[in-house]
Amino acid sequence: MAEIIQRDGTWTFDGDALRLVPGRDKNVGLLRKTLGELAVPLGALAGISFEQGKKSGRLRLRLRDGADPLLHATGGRLTDSHDPYQMTVDSDRYGVAEYFVDEIRNALLLDEVPATAVDRYLLPGPAVPLSVSAGDGTASFDGETIRLEWNWKTEEAKSAAGARTLALADIQSVEWHPAVGLENGFLRFTVRGAPTKAPPKYDPNSVDLWGFKKDPLMALVAAAVQARLPHPSAPSPTDTPPAQLTPTPAPPPEADHDALLRRLRELGDLHKSGVLTDEEFTLAKQAVLRGM
Repeated sequence: MAEIIQRDGTWTFDGDALRLVPGRDKNVGLLRKTLGELAVPLGALAGISFEQGKKSGRLRLRLRDGADPLLHATGGRLTDSHDPYQMTVDSDRYGVAEYFVDEIRNALLLDEVPATAVDRYLLPGPAVPLSVSAGDGTASFDGETIRLEWNWKTEEAKSAAGARTLALADIQSVEWHPAVGLENGFLRFTVRGAPTKAPPKYDPNSVDLWGFKKDPLMALVAAAVQARLPHPSAPSPTDTPPAQLTPTPAPPPEADHDALLRRLRELGDLHKSGVLTDEEFTLAKQAVLRGM
């Protein structure tokens, strides 16, 4: 097991998953603190990096495209303080961070985890029920229904019709943008059959955000809804040619045997180059031999 403890939080790796626990430091963003502990399966990772600086460094996890509904809903617009997949590392812990990176990379190599995109979410998204008040309204989600309620700052053109209730089945997409400079942010739900080009401040299916402290929490609502929508890369049965629906016959035993032999040679090369320790090489070799 590998572990690194910093003011930013604690990351623990047990060989199968990463456990990310946010810290209580003032530099840890409200979104990370509210999201709480995350369990990231090894299969959801595309890589990990460590960047050194004079006073501090930064660990960064890179997830496979499409694996996390939070990253999908926010589209890479989370700042460092709110991003749960980053950690600030003090200079006296650089050695621990480098060891942590090596452990993750070796596990990805041994498990042959590809860095390619996935067609299903590998993380569950924020827990529901969930309710956040920010900007000109409150967005609540119970797993099946979204409710938008307005406050005294809402434009009358939007609030006149009262609170909105949207069924998950009617939602085509969800999008979150933070406020940047003089431009407001928003949480927008696109309803099937009712597209709109109205600005969020007038759109009854949007919450207008003004750059205040709780704005990032609206990203959690977006992620919780996104996790329950069809994955954008999921294959459609109607799009699959009939020939591809036919089960693929299992490869002959000779093919399996050749693949295992190739794997043994790869492990030997990794051991000689120093990527694998003696113990790691022995364990991996035994697993391959059992397959033969």
